[in-house]
Amino acid sequence: MPTTVSLYPQVDFPDDPGLRELPQLFDADWLWRAYCGQFGKPETSPCRMRIRQFSHSLSRIAVVSYELEWHLDEFIPPRHFTVKIERGKPVELFRYPEDSRLPGLRTVADPETARGPLSRHVLTMPPRRVRVELIRYRPASRAVLRHIVNRARFYARVMRPNAVAPFLKAQELAGQSSFVVPRLAGNWAEGGVVWMSEIPGRNLRRGLRQGKTPDATLILDGLETLWNVPPTRGTNRPFNLPGAYRRARRSFMHNIQDSCAALRNLNDAAKALDPFIRSWHPSGLAHNDFYDDQMLLLPDGRIALVDLEEVGPGDPMLDVGNFLAHLQGASHFGRKRENDARGAFYHVFRDAALERFRWSERELAFREAACLFRMCTNFIRHPQQGWLDKLEDGLSLVNETLG
Repeated sequence: MPTTVSLYPQVDFPDDPGLRELPQLFDADWLWRAYCGQFGKPETSPCRMRIRQFSHSLSRIAVVSYELEWHLDEFIPPRHFTVKIERGKPVELFRYPEDSRLPGLRTVADPETARGPLSRHVLTMPPRRVRVELIRYRPASRAVLRHIVNRARFYARVMRPNAVAPFLKAQELAGQSSFVVPRLAGNWAEGGVVWMSEIPGRNLRRGLRQGKTPDATLILDGLETLWNVPPTRGTNRPFNLPGAYRRARRSFMHNIQDSCAALRNLNDAAKALDPFIRSWHPSGLAHNDFYDDQMLLLPDGRIALVDLEEVGPGDPMLDVGNFLAHLQGASHFGRKRENDARGAFYHVFRDAALERFRWSERELAFREAACLFRMCTNFIRHPQQGWLDKLEDGLSLVNETLG
């Protein structure tokens, strides 16, 4: 079945001897034949397929999610599908909202069927009409939907059912800080769905892009109150920085094997970071994924924290290092006008944190570099043309941060 459906971006990754089918995941003809064989050929063919996300565990499993796109004058919304290859198992294709790891997704993604769980777990009266908007989706892992019922708006966070209890615990801990956090509106444990109220505010990342910088003291106040929340029984498992670092390093070693410059940057970074990672350990309660896109600036000046499922034992200084890494990464790779504002706030926030907590600049630099190192996996997970050059540049930035 020849196709006129193009795949973009056009990217190449090294073969994986343990997963011989890996090249097929970047072959437009093979993908189109597999899609039509599984789901039937659409009445109107899409104009292209876009790679959304690539997840790869060497010699074990690879998952790529795609988005089918039609010409604007077709008025057909994009469709998401995913292909999974696993060593020793048949190739699997599934289409959003079908997802065996997220049992509640199909129900809450449909406006008709979403009314049932909403009336049972969130609202006192069955809604007549529900609007559903997809915010983001990571196959087999999580999804965020917006449910609009009359004037009420809720974010439905869909996860694996065993992740619901840790999520609720994290929400409870974050609620004891001075950050504003979304109100828990209801949860459907068996389906793996938690509804949170919508908080009106301006996304902090968007504000920084526009040169609207927040008060660094407010952010640090919120962090300090979060770090000081007393530990309670059943607190979530500790953040695993060494595991995340090792996974990133393995991915880099496999994917940049033919680039001498990238390998040199990787070896230099690992030489400095390996001893730090070996000595690192959780030292207190922390957010564990703290950066600008996780926050809202409210009309009254307060800061709201909207993503908080990672709250648990971790490293408070790493929260600041992660925030700085995202500011520096965005400043380095983003548009120039936006870079200037984020770059300026980077120095304001870093200086304020160092002065307030009397931390060692070297220790903070190690944490910022470790977070930048992990962020460089985005060039592989969300591939674009020239991904290898960007990865080389990102690893060079890690080394600049380490000095």
